[in-house]
Amino acid sequence: MHNQTLAVVLAGGLARRMGGGDKPLRLLAGRPLLDHVLERLTPQVAEVVLNANGDPGRFAAWGLPVVADSIPDYAGPLAGVLAALDWAAAHRPQLPWLVSAAGDCPLLPPNLVARLHAARAAAGTPLACVASDAQTHPPVGLWPVSLREELRAALLAGERRIDRWTARHGCATATWPAQPYDPFFNANAPEDLAAAEEILASGGAAPHMPSVFDLRESR
Repeated sequence: MHNQTLAVVLAGGLARRMGGGDKPLRLLAGRPLLDHVLERLTPQVAEVVLNANGDPGRFAAWGLPVVADSIPDYAGPLAGVLAALDWAAAHRPQLPWLVSAAGDCPLLPPNLVARLHAARAAAGTPLACVASDAQTHPPVGLWPVSLREELRAALLAGERRIDRWTARHGCATATWPAQPYDPFFNANAPEDLAAAEEILASGGAAPHMPSVFDLRESR
């Protein structure tokens, strides 16, 4: 199903625990967090877009479409998902599915998209999300583009909780073990970057793809 699935990296958060700014641009093992997310996610889908607010030029080096929230006042990850669903409907109508991933999750599993589709199909639900052991991670999930108007209506009515909205429509869960490391580990604070670097150094690395830093240095 990878050729029917668009991915969005949710990079529109306020990063308060990181001191503000863009978390995906913070360095992990000498490369932006965003590089780590993309190298794990890109091979699994047809295309990737970024959800970010403000000047899109700060992500220009990656050469990806940048879509901003259409719901004002930083309405959270659901607004980023809606922005990507709208982009898919307008620009990639041949892609009926969207996978969302947080821009601070550098350890995503290589079978993420396949397992989300399998969980959704097995459960007969329109949506799927992930869990590691008993902990769910609602921002990482599978969404049908066909539900975008229902999501828009919920956001305009004030809904901000991902799990509460997905439960209304039916949401399967694909579960991974959290050992030897949690594949949905997210870097919320500076000390988390150090912990993620230890995981990568101990063998939790994905096959290396050239980063924008590598490309710049080779010019």
